[in-house]
Amino acid sequence: MPTPKSSDAAIPSAIAERIRDAILEHRLKPGAKLTEAQLCEVFDVKRGTVRQALSQLAGEHLVDLEPNRGAFVASPSLREVHEVFEMRRIIEAAVIERVCGNQDGKGAAHLKVIAKMIERERAAFEHRDFRSWIRLSGEFHTALAELTGNRVLCNCLAGLVARSTLISALYESLGRSPCSFDEHAQIVDAIGAGDTARASELMVRHLQTVELKMLDRPARGAADLREVFG
Repeated sequence: MPTPKSSDAAIPSAIAERIRDAILEHRLKPGAKLTEAQLCEVFDVKRGTVRQALSQLAGEHLVDLEPNRGAFVASPSLREVHEVFEMRRIIEAAVIERVCGNQDGKGAAHLKVIAKMIERERAAFEHRDFRSWIRLSGEFHTALAELTGNRVLCNCLAGLVARSTLISALYESLGRSPCSFDEHAQIVDAIGAGDTARASELMVRHLQTVELKMLDRPARGAADLREVFG
């Protein structure tokens, strides 16, 4: 059996990235069926390549693979909502403590970068660029984690943030994301002031507010994959 070229081996990951972006930008809703034949047509690849991409996304808990039924965008249960946000509160409180304890000139410069990200998040909302708003809302949390320098922590949180974004697609229409840029700004201000207790309190409260806005009403249905990826 011939060894695949590096470019060929990268194709499933590239397709997975396109599907992942569509899920996290709410262009593909939870419960939407990911028809293999349609994906083959959209991406001009063979079925085996599509299956590799879907398997990768299933490992990230963004896609459910159901025997004899096919692939669907994941529809997290209410229990999973609670578990995901419980883990986020634990991890992100630790992030705050670590970041506040490591404040120096370099850390202050990084906080300014994150503050500018929040302004872009606000501008995206005001201009009704909801796809960018959703992306930037999640990136705020992962950008803070990156200041710890702990790659394992960052990878873990990135996965939880992705699942949180999927969860929000179940319950919130575009333009009503529960993650607030005003609360993000307050958290950064508290970190900049070196107030660990205040920053931790704000982060935990922020994540609790997000969770409380979640309702167990998954949106199921078909999706026109040609339109989504057109």
